[in-house]
Amino acid sequence: MPKMKTKSSAKKRFKVTATGKVMAGQAGKRHGMIKRTKKFIRDARGTTTLSAPDAKIAKGFMPYDR
Repeated sequence: MPKMKTKSSAKKRFKVTATGKVMAGQAGKRHGMIKRTKKFIRDARGTTTLSAPDAKIAKGFMPYDR
């Protein structure tokens, strides 16, 4: 059997932790920072874990990272 292909866009955007959770960058920080509150900008630093329905979709794009 040939190998399954991983979506290149998914492997750049998501990381699967050792416990199986999916980490992703915070949304809403690409542009328009002037209209965001300072609290939002502080809280949206770094990465966050995806919700269960979103993680299920992301894991489907990365077949060998389960």
